[in-house]
Amino acid sequence: MIWRWLAGFGRFWYEFIIGDDWTIAATVAAALTATWTLHLAGHDAWWLLPLAVVIDVGLSLRSD
Repeated sequence: MIWRWLAGFGRFWYEFIIGDDWTIAATVAAALTATWTLHLAGHDAWWLLPLAVVIDVGLSLRSD
């Protein structure tokens, strides 16, 4: 019963995060990492994540 619940829980989060397009999830993960790295280096990096999302969604819509 627990294994079944864990498998369902894992499938839910996979579908929720990855969904139909894994490239958007990978871009967001890379942008979060880059934002965090720039922040640790002492730079203002708040603009990087929104910019990456806008560009990636635009490219994703253009390719469909």
